[in-house]
Amino acid sequence: MIKRLLILVAIALFGLMLLPLLTDLGPFKQLTPLATRYAEGGTGELGAANLVTAVVVTYRGLDTLGEVTVLFAATAGVGFLLRKSSRQKDEERGAADSEEAGSAGGQAGRSPFSEILSTGSVALFPLILMFGAYIFIHGHLTPGGGFQGGVVIASGFALLLAANSARRLSHGVLQLVESLSGAVYVALGVLGLVLAAGFLDTTFLPLGKLGQLFSAGAIPIIYSFVGLKVGSELTNILESLRK
Repeated sequence: MIKRLLILVAIALFGLMLLPLLTDLGPFKQLTPLATRYAEGGTGELGAANLVTAVVVTYRGLDTLGEVTVLFAATAGVGFLLRKSSRQKDEERGAADSEEAGSAGGQAGRSPFSEILSTGSVALFPLILMFGAYIFIHGHLTPGGGFQGGVVIASGFALLLAANSARRLSHGVLQLVESLSGAVYVALGVLGLVLAAGFLDTTFLPLGKLGQLFSAGAIPIIYSFVGLKVGSELTNILESLRK
């Protein structure tokens, strides 16, 4: 009874928090001074055709760093919650080996996985990786970026695991890519602090010509490492869930 009462109180308080959004929020007729500053100066100062990217990576770069940190914490939490003791793993492995040995005669030559899905995953996997890389490499030119490209890359690995749940992904390689990507991301931010006007200031590299691939300073490089980090972290979560 008390538990239900607490749940109702929590729901009521949450509703009171959202009430101003329904009563006071109205359409914006003009940009705020800060948004006007971003809109008018973003393209010229940073050389990014995609203004959203300019804001997310540079002007509000610390927010993006926080989002990456939250994703890392979520990945670590999933891995911690789903991990099993060595004894449990050994017991499960022994039981699986016994079951496989008992049914080896009747199951020889048969695969529990869909042949169409297995073949399709092999053909589509490299294309999905290329598409994900394209999204975060061109994030300063077109809609997209590191988070979106990383999710697409993780979906490619999800397809592989769906096609064959017995497939093993290298946990060490995923951790290495994740760690190096995060370290390089922070290092690029420090370079902006040392060589430019502040942390994650991307103008320490030439801005190039607006609309070209090699433009917008260090934004394409930052987004590439963000994409690799997000992709490896989400793939790590999938691998933990598969186990």
